[in-house]
Amino acid sequence: MGLRPSTTVLLPAIAPSPTVNVILKSWQDLDGVLPPSLSKLLYIKTVILHRNYLKGIIPREWAALKLETLSVAMNHITGPIPGYLGNITTLKYLSLENNQFSGTIPPEFGRLVNLENLTLNATYLTGKFPLSLANLSNLKELRISSNNFTGKIPDIFRSWKQLEKLEIQASGFEGPIPSSLALLHNLVELRISDLPGEGSKFPNLKNMKNMYRLMLRSCNISGTIPDYIWELSGLQILDLSFNKLEGNFSDSESLTKAQYMYLTKNSLAGHIPEWMSIRDSRYQIDLSYNNFSESHQSLSCRENLNLFQSFSGGKNLGPDNCLKSLPCSKDWYSVNINCGGGATTINGVNYEADEDLGGRAKYVPLKETWETSSTGLFWDTTPTSMDFIARNVSVLRTNNSELYTRARLSPLSLTYYFRCLANGNYTVTLHFAEIVIRDNRSYQSLGRRIFDVYVQEKLELKDFNIKNEEKGVDKAAIRKFKTVVRNKTLTIRFHWAGKGTTAIPRRGTYGPLISAISVDSDHRPRVLNAWEKNLKVVVGAVVSVLCLVLVILGILWWKGYFQPKPSREQVLRGLDLQTGFFTFIQMKAATNNFDPANKIGEGGFGAVYKGVLLDGTIIAIKKLSSKSRQGDREFLNELGMISGLQHPNVVRLYGCCVEGTQLLLDMNTWKIIALHMLYSVLKKAS
Repeated sequence: MGLRPSTTVLLPAIAPSPTVNVILKSWQDLDGVLPPSLSKLLYIKTVILHRNYLKGIIPREWAALKLETLSVAMNHITGPIPGYLGNITTLKYLSLENNQFSGTIPPEFGRLVNLENLTLNATYLTGKFPLSLANLSNLKELRISSNNFTGKIPDIFRSWKQLEKLEIQASGFEGPIPSSLALLHNLVELRISDLPGEGSKFPNLKNMKNMYRLMLRSCNISGTIPDYIWELSGLQILDLSFNKLEGNFSDSESLTKAQYMYLTKNSLAGHIPEWMSIRDSRYQIDLSYNNFSESHQSLSCRENLNLFQSFSGGKNLGPDNCLKSLPCSKDWYSVNINCGGGATTINGVNYEADEDLGGRAKYVPLKETWETSSTGLFWDTTPTSMDFIARNVSVLRTNNSELYTRARLSPLSLTYYFRCLANGNYTVTLHFAEIVIRDNRSYQSLGRRIFDVYVQEKLELKDFNIKNEEKGVDKAAIRKFKTVVRNKTLTIRFHWAGKGTTAIPRRGTYGPLISAISVDSDHRPRVLNAWEKNLKVVVGAVVSVLCLVLVILGILWWKGYFQPKPSREQVLRGLDLQTGFFTFIQMKAATNNFDPANKIGEGGFGAVYKGVLLDGTIIAIKKLSSKSRQGDREFLNELGMISGLQHPNVVRLYGCCVEGTQLLLDMNTWKIIALHMLYSVLKKAS
């Protein structure tokens, strides 16, 4: 038709004719309001304007039409649902779901006696369910989920004996489930969930032989599961999760071939029957959070059988190794996960990868410090392998976008179970970002993702809506919670309680979405950064080397290698030479500063000078030459040799002088007899 966005939906010019059946369809994200002029098309039978962005109210003029099908689902229509729609008694199909209505269901709808399908999901309706709808004896399908009705579920099912599909999920009604439900023998699909208030026993569904999909989730049902449930051969989906069911399973083979079976969070006991444990990968069975006895048989660890916390005492210990708790290598003080994404580092914090594709009944015990349990099936959509990981559909402009480009999804319940943590106080940080639902001028912006968050089984976030919290999409929503870790374990659970929309932007869009998780001890040891770690290594190496050097030096000192070397004077004084010691100044004065005129001889190691001391004593002084090779050793040898000789023909050593580099021998020249040169000089002097 080529419709374009405008303030009013434009319609083609169609001439009224009793022989023309006009069908107007659109799925083009139209803007504007619903056109009253549509009433001019007197012979139109079908109006389908769903998945647009039409606003305003449903025009009164439409009440004059003889419509059989009317769908304005997934638009932005506001105000109360008009009672005058009850005048279109020809209606067989009426869908108003996913709009912004207010108020109650009009009692006038009781006049729609030809109505076969009524869909009012997620339309903000309140009040009590009008009893006038008991007149809809031709009704085959009724969907009123995700509303805010009050009171108990009305006991009017006996009037709808042709009903085939009934959906009452999180509608606001209270329990119990009316007994008249047993009269609906033609039911093939029954969905009731999240009923607060008074509980009940398992409803009587025995005569519903053609049941194809059965959900009685969170309905406060107690007692045992009737045996006839396992005899429903056509059953494909069975969801009895989050009730108070108890008792044992029969070991006999079940006739039901339910492809998806959810018995999560009950009090079922006994042994798990073999027929459950051997079904192949086409079947998904979730038995998590129950009280089964550990079986004598080997339960193979498979991705289609979730046994997390399924045994008595809340243990997930089974005979198979994959269910046994891995030993803890140490106490952990911090764990960070990039949910649905790869490993990344943000501001020095390392986030572990969480890229497992997930499953409809899957327990993933892959890590020492954490594991996941995923429960649930996205209804009304074809299952794919990518159902449990969301990917951003537009460019993210938020900080640390690596944490938000992917996210972990769940259609019902997603648990992150942390282990090996040090006991104590912790801060849990949860990162969210709505990366699927949009906020543009499109029907895609009408989606509402609503879920709950539990930390250590304490409800921390109730009816949490990421988009509303951050007033937009693709924006980081970070929430922090304080908790206490005991027994080294921590549980974070995300749960969908049936609220919000389920079909925008496409069917199957609902349930929890989590981008990243950080678990940090409030008293953990400080983690060094890379620079500090390198500095620590360098300092450690330097200290080690210094310690080694000091040890070596200590050993050498202990062995005497570093004792101070004695001076020549100390060495000489230590010798028993029985001689005197003179200063160099005394020697210079005695020889007139070693005047060449006083030189009386010369040997191989230096010259010999005549000197006169202050007391008149005449001496001969041998001065070591700087050119001589005589060193300390030779000088000491000469001293020792001369001082030790006692002979009339050998001069007597009178003394010595050692200062700095000056080495001098002083001999008494009066007793020189054998020294020829000195003897000759003395004769001449006489």
